[in-house]
Amino acid sequence: MGGPGSERDVSLASGNAVLEALQGEGLDAVPVDVTTHDIELPSGIGLCFNTIHGTFGEDGEMQAILERMGMPYTGAGVDSSRVAFDKVTSKEVFVRHGVPTPGSEIVDCSSGVKMPEMALPYVVKPPREGSSVGVHIVETEADAHAAMEDAAKYGDEVLVEQFVNGKELTVGVLDDEVLPVVHIAPRSGFYDMNNKYPWLNDEGGTDYYCPAELDEETTARVQQAALEAHRALGIEIYSRVDVLLDSENMPYVLEANTIPGMTASSLLPKAAKVAGYEFGPLCRKIAELSLAMRT
Repeated sequence: MGGPGSERDVSLASGNAVLEALQGEGLDAVPVDVTTHDIELPSGIGLCFNTIHGTFGEDGEMQAILERMGMPYTGAGVDSSRVAFDKVTSKEVFVRHGVPTPGSEIVDCSSGVKMPEMALPYVVKPPREGSSVGVHIVETEADAHAAMEDAAKYGDEVLVEQFVNGKELTVGVLDDEVLPVVHIAPRSGFYDMNNKYPWLNDEGGTDYYCPAELDEETTARVQQAALEAHRALGIEIYSRVDVLLDSENMPYVLEANTIPGMTASSLLPKAAKVAGYEFGPLCRKIAELSLAMRT
């Protein structure tokens, strides 16, 4: 848990929740707070349950280290983590496999901030950050440069996507089983860091509805798009796929999270509970599936 990246505090919350859940299941679980790019494990460990969100924990780097150590770990492997975490690469995979996703443009800002050719409105994103870090919805030319400048702080490439005005949804996938759809309804703006984690800054907030109030046909379409995205990226064990649903009930996949939030109130556990998995058994199932695959 923890990690050296920008999502450290959120990761610690997930890690402590999973630790308590595993111990509640009668498992011998101990915390390992990772603060650098080095990992030191206590002796006698049989499996690492990865709850490090974002860079290092979700981008394949930690997975590669653990594989060199011969240590089994939960969730997505090295290759699928790298592909899913990189929004540019994952977008290419979605397009290649026919997964519905918003149109996009890659802007090279290596020699200075440049403006996209795409017509407004659009969404500006750093390709290799999680939890909506550096994401901006741009509706006017006046806001475009500042958004691009901020996103370019995180790397030379900036991903610009067509803005899809609609419902924000997310869909968990566990062992190729699609979980109930969650409707994410931010109380203001969009689902950014403040609305995801209001306890971090004492501002923002979001309401969640699970299962989402969608008709049966739309629900099936959203779940199918999420499952196709999960499979196209080759993600092992579990993920949470973010989807936008437009005014005509057409889904557009944004990204797949390979280390989704894992507190009892996080979105994948919310959906799993509706599907019949309490938090403790959910964590145990993820651990057991991962151990069976990697030993």
